[in-house]
Amino acid sequence: MRVIGLVSQKGGTGKTTTAVELAVAAARDGKIVALLDLDPQANATDWKDLRQADNPAVISCQVSRVPQQLEVCRRMGADLAIIDSPGKSDSAAIAAARHADLVLIPSRPKFYDLKTLSRRPPTEANPKGEESSVRDLLRVAGDPPTFVLLNFLHPGATKTAAAAKAIVERISGLKACPVHLSQFAVFTDAPASGQTAQEIEPDGPAATEIQQLYMFICEQLDMLGGQHGEGDGRRLAEGA
Repeated sequence: MRVIGLVSQKGGTGKTTTAVELAVAAARDGKIVALLDLDPQANATDWKDLRQADNPAVISCQVSRVPQQLEVCRRMGADLAIIDSPGKSDSAAIAAARHADLVLIPSRPKFYDLKTLSRRPPTEANPKGEESSVRDLLRVAGDPPTFVLLNFLHPGATKTAAAAKAIVERISGLKACPVHLSQFAVFTDAPASGQTAQEIEPDGPAATEIQQLYMFICEQLDMLGGQHGEGDGRRLAEGA
């Protein structure tokens, strides 16, 4: 089983949208998927309540129970687990990153969002300090492979995306994901019906971006082809 962690030190960066879109992309690819929802707002769990399909399974999970829940998912035959963590929660971000084979950091291409990638934590010389940066939290978690996923870009802003990716790598030392996500209305509208962009507009540009992101992740995690587990979404949810 492979594990993806989504983390950020800001809210509203698109973590949950990215999590559910990737979960559905993997399910449509024939994989058994579990999405662990660590956010107290339970947005992913609410989204799942509107769906009929068992796969992906969404499991509302406390941070302290992440290792146990992942073990349940493994035993039940999951191919992929996605951990959706809340913003501004160091403990949740560290837990998601520590157990992940790959970490995605969704971020808007704006100064205040990008700044959270490189802010410095408190030190003895500066006891008040600033909030821990995502980079600092990743060090605590063991420095798993990580990519910053730029989100909410204008669909036609190719040059802006390239410039923002260069800035990300320069100020944070983290790799920018070669795929980015654009500000399409379907990403915002789809969750209200328990769906994703891929399901509402399967041939649309939003679905294309998600598929490109999913294929990039499959390449990073060596998930292209191969055998799938024998579990199913209902058993995962019930087992959790």
